[in-house]
Amino acid sequence: MARARGFDIDEAIRTATNMFWRQGYERTSLADLTAAMGITPPSFYFAFGNKEGLFRQVLKYYVETRLASAEQALDEPTARGVAESLLHRLLDLYTDETCPPGCLVVNSTLSRTDETASIRAELAASRNERRKRLSARFQKAKDDGDLPPEADPDELARYLMVVGWGLAFAAQAGMTREELRGTIALALDSWPR
Repeated sequence: MARARGFDIDEAIRTATNMFWRQGYERTSLADLTAAMGITPPSFYFAFGNKEGLFRQVLKYYVETRLASAEQALDEPTARGVAESLLHRLLDLYTDETCPPGCLVVNSTLSRTDETASIRAELAASRNERRKRLSARFQKAKDDGDLPPEADPDELARYLMVVGWGLAFAAQAGMTREELRGTIALALDSWPR
């Protein structure tokens, strides 16, 4: 007969999300995780398999609860509205005082060890899917006449992704919400008319 789990799995994932967000994937150790969750390593392995298994659950939770707001920007009626809404929603996420500053995904992408290769590949695939969704939205806007004929939907999608990553780094480095609003305004000045 299987033993009942002695801890709240959802709470453990929320705790791990906070830790990975603050420290990144590589710098968050199993000892850090089990101590913060108040569980033993055997319980950890039983529940999550390993650190990578936990991180995949954390990433799913983060995407569903935090990044979902940014995805909703794709529903804006104009391409410029998509760009503006996306950047402001990311700004709100990255500077939310109830969470670590910056972005969990960006923080966990930075390391370059063999241990993180599969995680980096998964995060890169996720970013590429987001870029494709943005590009498709901008292609629709171009087809509908909402963007000029010379606009490059792929380039616009990459541009927004890079600006978004910059916002994450700047928020983590301590820039204020107001300072970053100015950065967004400047970035949007170059949006095709």
